[in-house]
Amino acid sequence: MLGGIFEKNNVKDKLRTFEKKIISEDFWKDQFSAQKIIKEKKFFENIFNKFNLVVNDLENIQELLKLASKENDTAVIKDCEIKINSLHKEIKKIEAECFLSGENDNLDTYLEIHAGAGGTESQDWAQMLRRMYSKWAEKKKCKFEIISEHRGEEAGIKSSTLKIKGAFMYGWLKSESGVHRLVRISPFDSGARRHTSFASVWVYPVVDDSIKVDIQEKDIRIDTYRSSGAGGQHVNTTDSAVRITHLPTNIVVQCQNERSQHKNKETCFNMLKARIYEYEIQKKAQASENAAKSKKDIGWGHQIRSYVLQPYRLVKDLRNNLEITDPDGVLDGEIDEFLEAALYQSEKTN
Repeated sequence: MLGGIFEKNNVKDKLRTFEKKIISEDFWKDQFSAQKIIKEKKFFENIFNKFNLVVNDLENIQELLKLASKENDTAVIKDCEIKINSLHKEIKKIEAECFLSGENDNLDTYLEIHAGAGGTESQDWAQMLRRMYSKWAEKKKCKFEIISEHRGEEAGIKSSTLKIKGAFMYGWLKSESGVHRLVRISPFDSGARRHTSFASVWVYPVVDDSIKVDIQEKDIRIDTYRSSGAGGQHVNTTDSAVRITHLPTNIVVQCQNERSQHKNKETCFNMLKARIYEYEIQKKAQASENAAKSKKDIGWGHQIRSYVLQPYRLVKDLRNNLEITDPDGVLDGEIDEFLEAALYQSEKTN
């Protein structure tokens, strides 16, 4: 089984390819491309090293289990079974990482969250989702920043955009695009009634300099406004926030996390470039029936996951029926099982 993971996903072949590229004479001529290749090589080396550790641990447990079986040592046998189950979970994680081989999987990612209809309830839910993804990024030791934020009148956020930097962030998070549903006793309802709230998540890659996207000046409208998020007195006295609308596609991006209007404008252009690139990918995807179905799946009217806090406690992914009975852990960033299951599902579909 273990060897099959690497044969199927060509990890060894990928490492050999990286080695050949690195020792070539013209490797460092393109610094950007070289850094990208080194980053990918380190990622797959990490997978390979974890694989070898699991193999060694499994061989040691097998030897110990043989001895324990001969001596009928039930305590050691039980301990070996626990360790084997733990290794099986680790193997599943390693295998999931092997599936991160999409064209843009290695890129950093933008993650947009928008509250659905329902006012304060949905806006609070949108903020809970942003916290969930922020916690997940922290656990992965990845850097992230809030690019934009529009706060609710009473609580929560109407919308927000995160930029998450790390190894294969887009590959890990791309399956999170869709509608997320929360069922709970509302903390804002004096009658303590149960409410259902919705928020949408959209994930798209941070495109790098190797990807060319042509943006014509006549096709955009640039607006400036005063920031509404954190930042002190400066935010309330200058029109530093920037919003750019791409007229042909009606794509809108905005940034307010920098004090400088110039920096916010630069960030906006980078986001617009990424959004247009993703838009073009989706247009091409519509050519096939399967891709068209996938496009529908991430629409506003289609739920991908339900988080139920009342009357029972359960988080369920509606695409693969994976269920986790610890919603508090999930909302604290423990979403790896969902991300891994989505990678498996994607591999089976392909």
